[in-house]
Amino acid sequence: MESSFDVLTLPVLPLESEVVLPGMVVPLELSDSEVRAAVEAAQSAAPRGEKPRVLLVPRVDGSYPAIGVVGRIEQVGRLADGDPGALVRGLRRARVGAGTTGPGRALWVEAAPVDEPLPDPLPGAVTELVGQYKALATSWLRKRGAWQVVDRVTGIEEVGQLADNAGYFPFLTAEQLATLLATTDPVERLRLATRWLTDHLAEEEVSESIAKDVQDGVERQQREFLLRRQLEAVRKELAELNGDDADGGEDPRARVEAADLPEHVREAALKEVEKLERASENSPEAGWLRTWLDTVLELPWQVRTEDAYDIPGARAVLDADHAGLADVKERITEYLAVRKRRADRGLGVVGGRRGGAVLALVGPPGTGKTSLGESVARAMGRKFVRVALGGVRDEAEIRGHRRTYVGALPGRIVRAIREAGSMNPVVLLDEIDKVGADFRGDPAAALLEVLDPAQNHTFRDHYLEVELDLSDVVFLATANALDAIPQPLLDRMELVRLDGYTEDEKVTIARDHLLPRQLERAGLAADEVRVEDAALRRLAAEYTREAGVRGLERTIARVLRKVAARAELGETTLPDTVTDAGLRALIGRPHHVPESAREPGARRTSVPGVATGLAVTGAGGDVLYVEASLADPETGGSGLTLTGQLGDVMKESGQIALSYLRSRGAELELPVGDLRERGIHLHVPAGAVPKDGPSAGVTMTTALASLLSGRTVRPEVAMTGEVSLTGRVLPVGGIKQKLLAAHRAGLTTVVIPRRNEPDLDDLPDEVRGTLDIHPVSDVSQVLELALTPAETPAETPAETPAATSGGAPAALVA
Repeated sequence: MESSFDVLTLPVLPLESEVVLPGMVVPLELSDSEVRAAVEAAQSAAPRGEKPRVLLVPRVDGSYPAIGVVGRIEQVGRLADGDPGALVRGLRRARVGAGTTGPGRALWVEAAPVDEPLPDPLPGAVTELVGQYKALATSWLRKRGAWQVVDRVTGIEEVGQLADNAGYFPFLTAEQLATLLATTDPVERLRLATRWLTDHLAEEEVSESIAKDVQDGVERQQREFLLRRQLEAVRKELAELNGDDADGGEDPRARVEAADLPEHVREAALKEVEKLERASENSPEAGWLRTWLDTVLELPWQVRTEDAYDIPGARAVLDADHAGLADVKERITEYLAVRKRRADRGLGVVGGRRGGAVLALVGPPGTGKTSLGESVARAMGRKFVRVALGGVRDEAEIRGHRRTYVGALPGRIVRAIREAGSMNPVVLLDEIDKVGADFRGDPAAALLEVLDPAQNHTFRDHYLEVELDLSDVVFLATANALDAIPQPLLDRMELVRLDGYTEDEKVTIARDHLLPRQLERAGLAADEVRVEDAALRRLAAEYTREAGVRGLERTIARVLRKVAARAELGETTLPDTVTDAGLRALIGRPHHVPESAREPGARRTSVPGVATGLAVTGAGGDVLYVEASLADPETGGSGLTLTGQLGDVMKESGQIALSYLRSRGAELELPVGDLRERGIHLHVPAGAVPKDGPSAGVTMTTALASLLSGRTVRPEVAMTGEVSLTGRVLPVGGIKQKLLAAHRAGLTTVVIPRRNEPDLDDLPDEVRGTLDIHPVSDVSQVLELALTPAETPAETPAETPAATSGGAPAALVA
């Protein structure tokens, strides 16, 4: 037998993804041509009486290592499956050297055996490592019942042979076995094998624990299933004995398990099912639990519509559904464009929350706020649901009732989600300014969490008592009066104002939207009745006076009803045309004649002491008249009297106006010296309507100046602005709405504060072109523009007409 350092010349037997360590006996298939050539070459070169030898070299990851194993071919024959094979025993490691020549078609190389010396005696640490490895290997083998192998492993004393015995472990990968083959230090090799065996046993322990838990769970579920079947059978028998319906509906547990619910909802539902199963069929709690389960299962927990972010298409939808409102449609288009870009860049969800503003559409009635919400839903491809909040005073209407109450229901938000059938609808909170508060709570406070993007992803309804994600719901709110919305609630919304329509926009809306709809409702075809644009314009200007078009639609409906009735009575034939001149015969005289179209004596400002102001109400902009009078010195009386149901701020404006005129009377050439002895009365008509705000300051000042000077206010002039004690005209709000009101009333000249001049950019061009707008900064400029020229000196005071509407005779103030 050769010495430890004899160089051998052996044929190479390549192993594909398989590693043979010294001491291992493995069967090899001879179907591969290289393997068969190596075996045949070894057989032909082996001396008589000796078994042929080969060099076993594994190929791992496409390459051969530098160290192989000298193998002895113990037997050549057929394997168990009948294919030709050879039984090879690994002898020792050898370093692969240079190639050489040999018989056969195999690759011959020089192989230098690797010596693996160990100190004698072994250090204590190595002895401890040997014992640890044997204990681990014995534990692994005993679990598999390999008792004979246990004896063989425990009998191995050589460190290198014990480490190479790890090659039989099936859980070691080819890479790990290749590492053992390349490690020539026996102690290091045993340390690697011990670590891998320890890791595998730990994994096995975890797997066995999991398998045991799974098996226990399966057995418990099977037992629970059998018990529940028995319980159902018992209940069925009891129902038959009592004469009740044997079926009683579907099993609640089966319904919950079959439903597509989020995990936290499923857990809560199963807990309630357990309570229901323990409860008696006749107990009230069973009915409450069944109602709660029905509500939970009806909610579309996993249903979401896919957003169709077609921004040009969305703008086309808004333009088709609404005429005018360019600023509003532009803001909604921006809102959709931002949501689309966030969705495209994966920014839709941040920390479990989706970004996005809550739009509050604030404007007068009839301006299309609700229909705008429907258009937004159409543009986004989402479901639309409307929640009416007008008159809601109970907080439980928003958050739901506690289940302990009889007749408890979820809140309106949850009911809206259920009605929409998806978790991401467009929810319109209609008339949010009409929400009230009383002893039952404040619904507006309950809406704070609903509308806050930082909180509504974990909204909890009192009835459901499970978290509901509202972060993907698009909330829109509508209101008429901005002042009626609580400030904390308004802070969570982005304000979009709808200031009303111009006359041209009303005609367009009436022609394209209102008229076709009312023709259908009146049972008339479009070719049977034609309404001229001039008639529509007169209906909008003289028969209605509003910021929206709701009254206009009712008037159009009235006209069409008259036409339909006349056609049925035979008074006219269809087709018929409604003209401007024919409106009076159909629906009577107009109710809102423009001030500029009235006779001079019939105008409100035809006497001194009356001025035309502009105001903003819940129905949009409106024209406001201020009347002033002086008490007769003989009747007595002094001081300032204010009537018309005025607020504190508006009363202060009247006092400021009087104080300014008293201090500047000489400069303005007004006889204010005897004001101390005569009472002053300021009245704002429509006394049943509350009024407040500082914007009537210049109007009150002008009315008083007109009364004192005897000069009337020009009938085509309207004004707005706050006045200070020094005569400065200060800015006010609602300029666009006030100018639209002046345009509707037929006024042509408007005086506004100079600091409100930037607000004119929001005014439609057709309105701005018909109004002569004068920005001013001082009251003297207002008086110069508003008052008619002074009378000639030749005219006596007695010839000045007496003031009506509470005004004093001009002779007394000339």
